[in-house]
Amino acid sequence: MSYVAVSVISHPGLLRERNEDSLVVGPWTLCATVTENPQTLIFPLGTPLVVAVADGLGGHPGGDVASALVVRRIASLGPALSSEVAVRDALNTCNRAVYQAAGGDEAGALSGMGSTVAGVVVQPDSVLAFNVGDSRVFAVSGDGLRQVSVDDSPPHPAGHTTSLVTQCLGGSPAYRAVQPHVMAESLTPGVRYLVCSDGLTDPVKEDVLEEVLREHDDGRAAFELWKAAIEAGGPDNITVAVVRVQEE
Repeated sequence: MSYVAVSVISHPGLLRERNEDSLVVGPWTLCATVTENPQTLIFPLGTPLVVAVADGLGGHPGGDVASALVVRRIASLGPALSSEVAVRDALNTCNRAVYQAAGGDEAGALSGMGSTVAGVVVQPDSVLAFNVGDSRVFAVSGDGLRQVSVDDSPPHPAGHTTSLVTQCLGGSPAYRAVQPHVMAESLTPGVRYLVCSDGLTDPVKEDVLEEVLREHDDGRAAFELWKAAIEAGGPDNITVAVVRVQEE
């Protein structure tokens, strides 16, 4: 039987007081908490399997609330995410849900809370990659590392490693529609996917990501990616999911 192995780790990093990242793998969610060691989950290849990272907006209230809401909503919709249209509709639903949970048009303690999101939906013959914001999805093969997601952020200014996002789920006192990025590609044997928050990609260069993923699989890869972010200063929350399809 063919199966999907998903190895994950989530950590606040070295400079943040709490973790505002959340994660969904199929029906399983890890919301704004800490994993001391990578965890690997195995699923049969068949029903659409969604793997996504949501990163609560720093500098806004309720980042942990927003990211948890997003992954729980995606988990509930996951088995129905069989097309690009379904994924876009789900992300628009999440956007509306975050806005409403923040109080809608009524200013309150959570007004302006928001989250980025990035992920993949694995199906028997295809992969749907998606994102809103600057969390990322990479494909990893013998040809190297390839970014699949589309950053919703301007280029980093000189001397800076972080930037503002140009769109996210929620994130403003007034409702704003989003234009999710959704990309479909064939499921290719030997290709793995890395889904992560910018707590990994801001401090760690892509050539380091590629080297780690070339040398390691599954939980060891997730751990070594986290370790690279920590060794680079761990300035932000770090959430990593490594997705591998094993065909038998």
